[in-house]
Amino acid sequence: MPIEINVLVAWGAINKKYKKGEYIFFEGDVPNNYFQVIKGTIKMFNTNVDGKEFTQAEFKEGCSFGESPLFIAETYPCAAVATEDSVVMKINKEKYFEILNDYPALQLDLINVFARRLYNKACTAREVINNNPETRILCFLNTFKKKLDATSKPMEIPFTRQEIANFTGLRVETVIRTLAKMKVKNIVNIIERKLIY
Repeated sequence: MPIEINVLVAWGAINKKYKKGEYIFFEGDVPNNYFQVIKGTIKMFNTNVDGKEFTQAEFKEGCSFGESPLFIAETYPCAAVATEDSVVMKINKEKYFEILNDYPALQLDLINVFARRLYNKACTAREVINNNPETRILCFLNTFKKKLDATSKPMEIPFTRQEIANFTGLRVETVIRTLAKMKVKNIVNIIERKLIY
C-alpha cells in the first residue's frame, strides 16, 4: 500500500539504499519499521533446512512490504532481500501508526492490500498442495499476468526458470521439463529461451 512520499517524509521517513543481495530483514527479526519501495525490487522468501528457497512475493516501486507483523507483535515469518540495487523508504512503526490514525482513508487501502494478499496466499496454497507441476506453473503465470492486468494477450514473462521454481515450490529441473511440455501443447511459447505466455 503506497503512502505518498511527501507524507512519509513529513513524518520523518528516511531513504535507505540496498545493494543487490543485501537483506532488509531476516526471518525471525522483530519488526520495527514500515517499508516502501522507491526504486528496485525486494523479494520476501523462506529457506528450508536443505537450502531450498520458496519466494513468498516480490515488491517493486510503490509497493509496501512486511506490514502485517507490525500489527500483531510477531516476528517476520520470512526474510526480505534486494534482488537489484534498490532504494527503500522506511519509518518506525509508531510514526506509521500515527499516519494511519491521521489519514483514515489509508486504513481502508491497507485492508484492501491485506485482503488481496490473503486471497493470493490462499490461491497459492491451493496450487502448492496440487502435485501437478503444470497446474502450479499456470497458476503462477496467471496470477502474475492478472496483477499486471495483462490477461488477454501473450507477453514475455520476466522470470528465470529458477525464479519460477522458487515461486511454485518446484525443482528447477521440473520447471524446465514442464515448460517444454507446455510448449508442445501450445500453452506457452519459448523463443530464444524467453518464456511467452
